[in-house]
Amino acid sequence: MARQFPVRKVRLLNALLISLFLIACSGETAYPLIDGSSHRFNNSEGKYTLVNYWAEWCTPCRVEVPELNQLAAEHGDQVTVLALNFDNEQGQELLEQLQKIGIQFQSLATDPRAIWGLERAQVLPETLIINSDGELVQRLIGPQTMESLKALIVE
Repeated sequence: MARQFPVRKVRLLNALLISLFLIACSGETAYPLIDGSSHRFNNSEGKYTLVNYWAEWCTPCRVEVPELNQLAAEHGDQVTVLALNFDNEQGQELLEQLQKIGIQFQSLATDPRAIWGLERAQVLPETLIINSDGELVQRLIGPQTMESLKALIVE
């Protein structure tokens, strides 16, 4: 004879599973940064997160970096700007490329695209804009300016 679970326990288990799923899908997971710290896309500060995909060989990426540096410096209270190397460089090679291209903001150690069900970037630069609830609100292809990004995130 099969054991039956009380309806109340089943409902509680279902609610727990749904909560865990929503947390996982909302960017609640902490993503590692190359300095050993981590970043949560879902945050209580009301800050946007901007993830910029770049490569050393990408000329438009090099043009965009000073704009991103300025945005991070001037609007860090409203947005966290993060870099992600398209070529998946790691360690000393990544640090050298970050310095060479002039990126002055944090860099993710792993790609968070799976949170939003996105495939690998095909064109560079690509910039993802995530709201403080961890939701993807914009996917921008091509180089951006501080002004174009500021218009999307600064309230």
